[in-house]
Amino acid sequence: MNSAELWPLLESGLKIVFGAAMATAFFYMGRLWHKTQALADAPPTQHRKLSYLEQISGDVGHVNHSFAKYSALVIESTRFGKRWPAARKQELERINAELVKEFDRLAEAEARLLMLGEKTMEKTLRLYAARIALFRKQVYVGREDITEQEIADLKNSIMQLREQFYDILSRRYDKLLAA
Repeated sequence: MNSAELWPLLESGLKIVFGAAMATAFFYMGRLWHKTQALADAPPTQHRKLSYLEQISGDVGHVNHSFAKYSALVIESTRFGKRWPAARKQELERINAELVKEFDRLAEAEARLLMLGEKTMEKTLRLYAARIALFRKQVYVGREDITEQEIADLKNSIMQLREQFYDILSRRYDKLLAA
């Protein structure tokens, strides 16, 4: 095949790829436009509820991030035992203080949920926070009689409650968007 025959094929292929990219871009732009129109057409109270739910989701995300850092360090401490470096202990103390501070966000989120009448969601969030507190009491620096499997089981139960909370939150959020 010579270059005179190859060029039209290449040109046609580029046009097809460019057309597909444009169609994909317009599709996603249309979806975004419809979503913003739905939010703009929503009543002010519904828009405020959506905003509260987004804020609650963010607050729980911050707590989960702090908990993930805390649990990683405390698990590391149980592995190393007395050989664990002092610098890592200080980092754990800092993360622990951060986690405690983040619990204020959970309390505020629980209050907002109760204000919105979301008792099931609030109860799930309260159980999530209680399970994190229990984890902190059961897994700590210097504890040698706990296995990594026991720690993993405790952590999995916390993640299951987090998933339950986000499932309920997501359903409620979608219901408000659809209304």
